[in-house]
Amino acid sequence: MKRRPIRIPNLGGAQACILHRPHPTVQALTRQLTAIGLVVHQAWPELGPEALAADYIFFDADMGHDGMFPWEPGQPPVPMVALIGSEAPGRIEWSLKTGAHAQLLKPVGDNGAYSALIIARDAFDAQKALSAEIADLRRRLEDRQTVVRAVTLLAARGKSEADAYAQLRQMAMAWRISFEDAAARIVAAQGAGKDADDRPRRG
Repeated sequence: MKRRPIRIPNLGGAQACILHRPHPTVQALTRQLTAIGLVVHQAWPELGPEALAADYIFFDADMGHDGMFPWEPGQPPVPMVALIGSEAPGRIEWSLKTGAHAQLLKPVGDNGAYSALIIARDAFDAQKALSAEIADLRRRLEDRQTVVRAVTLLAARGKSEADAYAQLRQMAMAWRISFEDAAARIVAAQGAGKDADDRPRRG
């Protein structure tokens, strides 16, 4: 993976949702976030409609449970910060499976929120970049496998592998599509019982 530049976000006006029961922790965290320039909403026991527009979510890891969030476990759409009072291994494991990108220990005092926001944003961005890179690698692998299959189909008609590659390239140019899309068309035509030009194959 390529080295990714570290980006310090502008937090002024950002939306933060605190998913935590009414508690002095919420008050202390709200003071910090407001001082930084964030707009803060508090919710419990479920995320409210305002959470859909949130840029960050702080959640109570001590009282957390499966199904707490309206998305797949470990797939949060925004950076997540776990508010942890109990450092029991099970609670930490749960918060990680949930998708926490950073943590803030309770009781929350007068500092710590800013660094948690920055770390959470960077971890979230890194996760997104890695997921995109993996998806691109998978797509390229699938394209390569499709090309190999298309060349095999063309070579089965009595051509050498080199001639089959050349024919595939010529077909792509004639159709004005990419090499990979031409291969996919040939494979799809094979599955439909037709030649690449949509004519039924003779048995």
